[in-house]
This record gives sequence, structure tokens and C-alpha cells, in this order.
Amino acid sequence: MMLKRYQSILALVLAVVTTFLVSCSSPTATKAPPTYTSTQLEQIQKYASTIDGFRDRITELNNLIQNQEWIEVGSLIHGPLGTLRQEMAYLTRNLLPSAQPAARKAAKDVFCHLEAIDAAAQDNNYQKARDNYKEALKDFDAFLRQIPETNS
Repeated sequence: MMLKRYQSILALVLAVVTTFLVSCSSPTATKAPPTYTSTQLEQIQKYASTIDGFRDRITELNNLIQNQEWIEVGSLIHGPLGTLRQEMAYLTRNLLPSAQPAARKAAKDVFCHLEAIDAAAQDNNYQKARDNYKEALKDFDAFLRQIPETNS
């Protein structure tokens, strides 16, 4: 009989403790995925339009390499494309943290290929210039895919 009474009291105490613990706990807040602010999107759009222009300039390399105009290849890389690295870095810093590593890698790869094209131009090495041009375009397009779509 005494055992039944202790079991009832124990069950009541456990129910009270459980209720207390549940009421004191806070619900786990679900964190919303990061999104771009309108200011960030404006900055990104500004840099993206500039970088799109660089994409057009890179395609000029194709004819210069095809015609083996090595001095012009070097002039284009060091002249009009000279600020491309800086613009890509500015844009990358405005991307979401999850997109930055891929953008950084693609930008670095673009410049490695541009440097290789420049070296090939100095050596009059058509095949090396051609191969690196193709890879530079692929990496440039990979960088552009990291840019978020805007509705403007």
C-alpha cells in the first residue's frame, strides 16, 4: 500500500518537473538563410555591369591570338583588362559568404590563365595561348554564375 502511495507521489513530482522544464525552455529559433539587402544588390549590379564589359573585352583576345598579334595580346591584358582583378575582388566582397569562396577561386583561375596567355604571347606560343584563353573564358563564366540575379 505504501509503495503505491510513493509511486503516485513520484509520478506527480516527475510531471511537475517535466512541465517546469518544458515551460522554461525556449524554442529553437530557425535562422533564416542569409539574403542580399537592396543596397548590396545595387553594389553588385554596379560591379556586374562593369565586369560584363570586361567579358566582352576578353573575347577580343580570341582574334588577337588567332592572328598571333602578340604585342596586342599583351597590351589588351595589361591595358583595358588591367583593372579586372580589382573589380572582381570588389564584387566578390559583396556576395554572400557562401558564394565568396567559389567566386574567389574562379577569379584567381581567370588571372592565372591571363598570366599564362601573356607568357605565351611573349614566347610566341600559339597553342598555349589558345588553351589558356579557352580556360579563362570557362572560369570567367563560372565567376559570372556566382552573381545573383536582380530584377532591375
